[in-house]
Amino acid sequence: MPSWIDSANEAGCDFPVQNLPFGVFSEGSEQPRCCSAIGNRVIDLAALEEAGVLDAGGDGAVFGQPSLNAFMALGPKSWASVRARLTSVLRKDGDPALRESVALKGKTLVPMDQVQMHMPFQVADYTDFYSAKQHAFNVGTMFRGPENALPLNYLHIPIGYNGRASSVVVSGTEFRRPLGQLKAPDADAPRFGPCERLDFELEMGAVVGTPSTFGEPVSVAEADEMIFGYVLLNDWSARDIQAWEYVPLGPFQAKATATTISPWVVAKAALEPFRAPAPEREKPLLPYLDDPAPRNYSITLETALQPEGQAESRLSQTNAKYLYYSAAQQLAHHTSSGCPMRTGDLLGSGTISGPDKAQWGSLLELSWGGKEPFALAKGGERSFLEDGDTLTLRGWCEGDGYHIGFGECAGKVLAALNAK
Repeated sequence: MPSWIDSANEAGCDFPVQNLPFGVFSEGSEQPRCCSAIGNRVIDLAALEEAGVLDAGGDGAVFGQPSLNAFMALGPKSWASVRARLTSVLRKDGDPALRESVALKGKTLVPMDQVQMHMPFQVADYTDFYSAKQHAFNVGTMFRGPENALPLNYLHIPIGYNGRASSVVVSGTEFRRPLGQLKAPDADAPRFGPCERLDFELEMGAVVGTPSTFGEPVSVAEADEMIFGYVLLNDWSARDIQAWEYVPLGPFQAKATATTISPWVVAKAALEPFRAPAPEREKPLLPYLDDPAPRNYSITLETALQPEGQAESRLSQTNAKYLYYSAAQQLAHHTSSGCPMRTGDLLGSGTISGPDKAQWGSLLELSWGGKEPFALAKGGERSFLEDGDTLTLRGWCEGDGYHIGFGECAGKVLAALNAK
């Protein structure tokens, strides 16, 4: 399915016509507005809407807003309609409404290197799960030994915690090393200071488009229909702060500093060809979670670290198909108590790790709790993140002659503020 925009047809392009992700951009001092991407161009959806080329089917215009929430709230029929229309006007053999209008092309297609990307949607609530079994096994082995690595509930329930929507940030956002309480194993009392074991977590994020009703659980199939699309997600984690604070209620400040997401939401429809079955299960799930449909995706995921002023080194490469619980199962479980989901809710998958060390999705695992520092491919070594480090996540699917990418999800660690 070639496009008349040549850059979209190049090998390895993240944004061919089969992708058409959604985001929010601005040019110069202009107000942020909704967009899509094709090749090396941003597509101004507000301009297409204003010109009458694109209609989301709502009561009024939705794409001139600084978030995707209004569009997402319109539901699956609108998502499909907009995606079909964009495909039609961008295909080489499609509708010429955009291709043959020099004025509209000039107003609508903007070089990516001339724009600023923003948070693609307003995060209503954020929940982070723990849904890759290999990661859970690795972490449990470090602290409890392999015979007791997995919690008793792990094979039965998607484990998660409610995080902070206020600290979810878009790729490219720098953040300061967090401060918190730290307690050495041999110390009588904690001290307050900068985190010394700062980590990343390679995750996917599911973006909820349509809400559920307070008090009414949804099935796994219904939950799948509610999901608008997916982002790359880095759940930055202060491991030493977490070790002291997490008993008995779990993560708190250790994971409240920042959660970085990619600027592009890849629509669920673009990922349909890459559906994958769940890993084999040791125990049957309860009926409300049991779901034979392939709800996972085969998405290659990569992590890379770039120290200040140095070249980038790849750390690991894994795949989203290793998730033990799909986003749809996570979402169905989330509503099982009657908890309502809202447009813009974000569900983190949990750290995604595969069976081999080269497929592990955190420094906690790669350095085995800091006991095994490892050499970077471009020089130096790491156990945990240092000030000035930039950590980048990348993700893509390989189709038949095309490549579906998520763009980059990157963040840079700055020095902590002086402790008081």
